[in-house]
Order: sequence, then C-alpha cells, then structure tokens
Amino acid sequence: MTAINAPRDKYNAVWIIFFILGLGTLLPWNFFMTATLYFTSRLKDPVDDSFNQTVNGTDGDTRNALESKFNNVMTLCAMVPLLIFTCLNSFIHQRVPQKLRISGSLTVILVVFLLTAVLVKVDMAPLPLFSITMIKIICINSFGAILQGSLFGLAGILPASYTTPIMSGQGLAGTFAAFSMICALASGSALQDSAFGYFITACVVILLAIMSYLVLPRMCSRYDNRAVCCVDGPAEKRPVVSLMEDEAKPSSSVFNVFKQIWVMALSVCFIFTITIGTFPAVTVEVRSTVADGGAWDFYFIPVSCFLLFNVMDWAGRSLTAVCMWPGKDSIWLPVLVGLRIIFIPLFVLCNVQPRKYLPVLFAHDAWYIIFMIFFSFSNGYLASLCMCFGPKKVPPHEAETAGAIMAFFLSLGLALGAAVSFGFRAMI
Repeated sequence: MTAINAPRDKYNAVWIIFFILGLGTLLPWNFFMTATLYFTSRLKDPVDDSFNQTVNGTDGDTRNALESKFNNVMTLCAMVPLLIFTCLNSFIHQRVPQKLRISGSLTVILVVFLLTAVLVKVDMAPLPLFSITMIKIICINSFGAILQGSLFGLAGILPASYTTPIMSGQGLAGTFAAFSMICALASGSALQDSAFGYFITACVVILLAIMSYLVLPRMCSRYDNRAVCCVDGPAEKRPVVSLMEDEAKPSSSVFNVFKQIWVMALSVCFIFTITIGTFPAVTVEVRSTVADGGAWDFYFIPVSCFLLFNVMDWAGRSLTAVCMWPGKDSIWLPVLVGLRIIFIPLFVLCNVQPRKYLPVLFAHDAWYIIFMIFFSFSNGYLASLCMCFGPKKVPPHEAETAGAIMAFFLSLGLALGAAVSFGFRAMI
C-alpha cells in the first residue's frame, strides 16, 4: 500500500491495537476448548443416578451420559449462536453504535470468563455444571460473533493491510493455546490448576483488548475523509472513511454488497468448511507409526496436530502483511481455494484409527506432518487474503457492511465444517 496525503501509523500503534483485538476475539475460546478435559473430568462425579448411566467409548472405556455428550453439545452450542449472531450483526451494525457492539461484547465475555475462573474453585454436581457451561458457551459465541463481525467491519473501513493484524492475532491465539496445552502436559499440572490458569490468562487478554479499543479512536482521529490512500497500487484511489461514530454514513444494502463480494465470501466459507471438516475430527485420530509407546507417542497429536497447525496457520495469516498474491481480482485466488479439497483424501488415507473401509496409503508420520504444514499454512494465508480483499471490492461507504458479511461467511464455513466432519470421519 502507498499513501497520498494519508497520515502514517506512527509506531504501528493502530496495527498493534487491531492485533490485540484479534487476539482477544479467539484466545478466550481457544483456552475454553483447551480446557475440555477439565470439564469432562468434573462430569465424572456420580451425584445423580439418572445422569450416571455409562456408555461405551470407541476404545472400550466407559463414560457417563453427560461426559459422552459434552463435545457434541459444546459444538452445537458454539456454532449455532456464532452463525445466528454473525448474520444478525450484518444487518444491525448500521443501527447499533460500533462502540457498544465492540466494547459491550468484550465486557460480557470478560464477565463470563471471570465467572468460569471462580467456578473452577466451586464444587458442583455434574448436571448443574454441564448446564451452566453450555449457557456460558452460548454467551461467549453469541457476543464473540458480534465482536468478530464488528471488528472485520471496522477494519474494512481502513486500508486492506489492517485486516491482517486481526487475522494474525487470531492465529496467535490458537498457537498460544496449543503451546499452553503442551506445557501443561509436560509439567504434569493438575487439570484444575491448568484450567484456572487458562481462564485467568483469557481475562487478562480481554481486559487488554478493552483498553486497546478505548484508545483506538484517539489513534485514528487523524484519519479523516480528506485523507486519500492507494490500495493495491496507484491505479486505485480510495478515501479512508472516518472511524468516529458521530459522522453520518450512507446506508448500504446487504444484498447489493454481497453481489459485489460473493466470490470472496464463498471462498472464505469454503476454506473453513474444508479446514474444520478435517481438523480436528479426522486429524486428531491419526496414530504415530514411528513411536513405540515412548514420549513421541504421547506428544504426537499435541505437537504434530494442534501446535503445528496453529503455528503454520499463524504464519500464513501473518504473511499477508508483506505479500498479497494473488490479487483480489485474480482467478488464481478461487482456484487455489478450490484446490484445498485435496487435503480431505490426503488426511483420510493417513493412519487414522480406528478405520473400517479405506486403506492406509500414507502410514509414516512424515507424510502426516507434511500434509499438516501445507494444510494449515494455506488455510491461514488464503483466508487472510479473502478477508482483506472482500471489503476492498466495494465503495468505501459499503466497506463496513462488506466486512460484516465476510465475517458471516467465515462463521458459516465453521458451521458447515463442523457438520460435514461427522461424514468425513464416518467414511474412514
């Protein structure tokens, strides 16, 4: 990006604030998912016989009904509100003040995580714990959807480079959570202590995000309607719309905006459908053929699946800060997005266990690791490109609406991926 009469982002302060806000959108939820073992362990306590019936696990273990249903119900309570409220934000963002949507959502999420941290130290029966946990998941993802949609809408007003720090911050959130999980495993910390640490860390990050957002208008006050910048070269000049709430902005039709960005919207949806459909439902079931009951067997999935995915995904998202190829009008972008479908058979034919129908063609651990590197890097890089380019395909006054629509299709991809993951796993 080159700028004409546009003020510089001194010390990259605005970029850093968007990075912190991106981190704040996903780190809490990533820590919540990392603490899944903590929640299921607390559901083991036999208090109510009607909920203490056992069911057979896939590898012969027995779990009570609440424990066995936890992951499926958690996914449902996460994805449905995420999709509904991201869609809702696409329509209400012009009616509800931006400051209320962002700071209000962050505050509610902070309160939920403070409550979650407190409840770590409180003894509860399995059924009330299960119910309260699901209510908290619904709250986190409902307000998280509004927060994410509002942030991408806000970034859409600015030059394309300001969507990158949001995506990069979200990538770091996954990396940080995966690294924390491995450290907890290596240290042998009690599940309760690890979970409490996760939730307190999430509270600190959310509080930092709130403080960062409150100073953002001051940092961006020098961006006014007189500033003009060139995006993607000197041929395209776009005014930078003010971030201040007191300026009237022309209303935009959601459907008219979608007609201009449908390629980017469907691309980001397809990217996350493939990613969530495969990771972690299929990838987490791959077994090492190199380890023979040693330490690598214990760390194989935490390192090769979760940590490697999040590190490479973060690298891909961050690369768009210095490289944005192919361009927003290039046919190669949707082509590369479509080619990611190859990862489904590649992972399915790895050493996924147990399996009934398909053979194992890529048994060695190295194949799985190579596939994971390209899979995760392409997810981060292509998704970040789509999210950057979507708002830049419309006039400046429609950029915020475009950003909100892109956030909806990102959430739609997550939901579709969660749905098709059952089919991908079943066909193995």
